[in-house]
Amino acid sequence: MLDMIVSLDTQLTLWLNGSESVFLDTFAKTATKTTTWVPLALLLVYLLVRMRNWKNALLVMLSVALVIILADQMASGVFKPLVARLRPSQNPELDGLIDLVDGYRGGPYGFFSSHAANTCGVAVFLSLLFRHKWFTGTISSWALLNCWTRLYLGVHYVGDILVGVLWGCCVGWMVYRLYRYLDRRYMLRGAGLFTPERAQLLTEGILLTYVALLIYAACYAIL
Repeated sequence: MLDMIVSLDTQLTLWLNGSESVFLDTFAKTATKTTTWVPLALLLVYLLVRMRNWKNALLVMLSVALVIILADQMASGVFKPLVARLRPSQNPELDGLIDLVDGYRGGPYGFFSSHAANTCGVAVFLSLLFRHKWFTGTISSWALLNCWTRLYLGVHYVGDILVGVLWGCCVGWMVYRLYRYLDRRYMLRGAGLFTPERAQLLTEGILLTYVALLIYAACYAIL
């Protein structure tokens, strides 16, 4: 049974990995970089500061940091060295089958995906915070995009991604419950601060980043 699951995982990964498209190679390679999303993080910080409630803004920023720490460290600090499952890009049995982009292979181990855990954790936390359907849909697409890039680049199996998504969602929900408890316990007046207008600005920030990624990848492919 386990052999069948592993085989299916490998076949799905190979099917989703890579292409002959310079456009998609560039798009995936750029989208997977943390630096690509720094402007979006700065926009979130700006909106929090503009709320003029520094205690709640600080609590939100610390909550997001806690989501990333819990998601990332459980993946990279605990499971990757413990399970020691080679990434597809590092697996000698898949040498020649995995399509690499610019020789990028990642670290030795890939179970489970830090990218999937981090992005899904942040997406769940912020979705619960703002409770705005368009923002929820857009930031969910951002998390799924980051998951797809890891499969496309051949640095994770589908199973790595699925476990990362599950753990990230759990962390995002747990940290949100902690945030709500502290918000009520210390009367930080967080309710009402996360308006549809602010959610819309973040939604537009994500969509503008998508457009910039598409334009960059298209220009790189043409040139």
